[in-house]
Amino acid sequence: METLPDARESSSDACEDSSQDQVNAVHLPVIQENATTINDLIDISCRKYRQLPAIGMALEEALTYKEFHERILSIAAYLRHLGVKQGDRVALLGENSHHWGTVYLAVVRLGACAVPIFPDLPEGDVHHILGQMGCNIIFVTQRQIEKIYDLKQQLQHVITFDDYHDNTGLITTQTFSDFLAEALAEFGEQARDETLEFPGVKTDDLATILYTSGTSGFSKAVMLSHGNLCANAYSAAGVIQIAPGWVFLSVLPISHIYEFTVGLLLPLLKGCRVVYAGKPPTPAILQKICEKEQPHAMLIVPLIIEKIFKKRVAPALEKSKMLSFLCKFSMSRKMVYRKIGARLYAFFGNRLQVMGIGGAALNPDVETFIRDAEFPFIVGYGLTETSPLLAGGPHGDQTIAHGSAGKPVPHVEIRIADPHPETGVGEILARGRNIMQGYYNDPDATEATFTGDGWLRTGDLGLIDGKGNLHIKGRSKSVIVLSNGENVYPEAIEHKIDAFPFVLESLVIESCGKLEAWVYPDYEFIDSRTMGQNQTQRQQFITELLEEMRTSINTQLSNSSRLSRILERREPFIKTATHKIKRYLYSTGNMQA
Repeated sequence: METLPDARESSSDACEDSSQDQVNAVHLPVIQENATTINDLIDISCRKYRQLPAIGMALEEALTYKEFHERILSIAAYLRHLGVKQGDRVALLGENSHHWGTVYLAVVRLGACAVPIFPDLPEGDVHHILGQMGCNIIFVTQRQIEKIYDLKQQLQHVITFDDYHDNTGLITTQTFSDFLAEALAEFGEQARDETLEFPGVKTDDLATILYTSGTSGFSKAVMLSHGNLCANAYSAAGVIQIAPGWVFLSVLPISHIYEFTVGLLLPLLKGCRVVYAGKPPTPAILQKICEKEQPHAMLIVPLIIEKIFKKRVAPALEKSKMLSFLCKFSMSRKMVYRKIGARLYAFFGNRLQVMGIGGAALNPDVETFIRDAEFPFIVGYGLTETSPLLAGGPHGDQTIAHGSAGKPVPHVEIRIADPHPETGVGEILARGRNIMQGYYNDPDATEATFTGDGWLRTGDLGLIDGKGNLHIKGRSKSVIVLSNGENVYPEAIEHKIDAFPFVLESLVIESCGKLEAWVYPDYEFIDSRTMGQNQTQRQQFITELLEEMRTSINTQLSNSSRLSRILERREPFIKTATHKIKRYLYSTGNMQA
């Protein structure tokens, strides 16, 4: 197994940053470069890049690394003043902001454990997490506060990230501005002088507990250490060369480990500026932000780029007979896609170096488009349990295969367990310093997730090709075994269905020994094609569309894995934080039109 360089390695030996990095560095005594705790990682960066902009909201002035560091230390000291001690847990429930990251880093500074909660979780799940974790301090936003009204007796301190004043009388709140002002007034001078002392935090100390929201149910509490998160941040840094001063635009929930590690720790490690959109990234808002901020990097889930393709690119091609004709041929299609790609590049500010796509599988048709368009992107793969990156890139590697998740990231080992003798497909196993400590209070699940020799069972099926690329085939629990023994990966069929312009979401299931699909249509598309028609005519149009699609898709499938029918679903599927459908909710008996 590959190992990270020794944590005591000097900057002259380990530093891989650019000459500009050296210009911006503060002339301090030689310090360790490869941090093994989040606290050390932040200290190193904030000393090295102290005058560079570090973090802030879009279209606003950013905090410098020096100012950011002072806030982290002051808030940590103030939390300790309020009674937070090593091993305690502090909850964060809110939408993205630079305050969120500041509080998280202050919590772990004390050796306490941060408990991020996905903003989309229902009230019952929030209550379960706060109860199980025993949190009595929570940082929250106005949009989330109703979920904690019934926990007045448990919560001793409720601080609102967005300075919301709650006047209901149901709970007592303090604004973050007041909280920060008190922290700076009490401890700011010591923070500036770096004379504050905190408990020693070790590599294996717990940094965070994250509740998964998986496709197969049974939400688990994943325990990740300082060392897990630091190791993965350094691994991510090995996937692409990043320069100090780059702008990272954050649009995904920071409460998800993908955005936290790759969208916060990684840029802070490399002296970049993290910018939070602050609002849902609609095309209009995103365009305005990108025009001003001109990001170098951003992370998205496939749904975002797939929506752009289906809403902007595909209709433009359909409307033009000339473009449609040109796209039938490989060379001319690439020429058309490159022109569209140039407009897409301009939309994101004309400075984008890489767009990381992860959290779910990318539709092959969409990947073909962005590859041919020469749009800068990397597809990544990982799990909450692995902090999260397992594979991706490396950036610029010409041997990365279409449809793959790229190569294993540095310092991570991947192997395929019991590969099928013909297809090479088997369960993906992983090993490295980024692998979780286990599931909180669930030793049985933890034991079942690891092999006897210490490899993590991902629950995903895949294969590794001759050039080292990892190909994900689907979840092992999702595979449908037909009566003839054939294994069907429903995700592959769903990709074909989702490529149709009138489809928003789809799910393939087995029913009475046959395969069928449920489709949630794009009703805006349907309305545009059925203007002036009555309800009966409209329904007939949808039925015919679905049948035409079934016929078309079945020509691309083996005889035994063809779809017996495609049915309309009239509401969206329930999804995880990364927009994957929670498949376990949709057994045949639970499906409703």
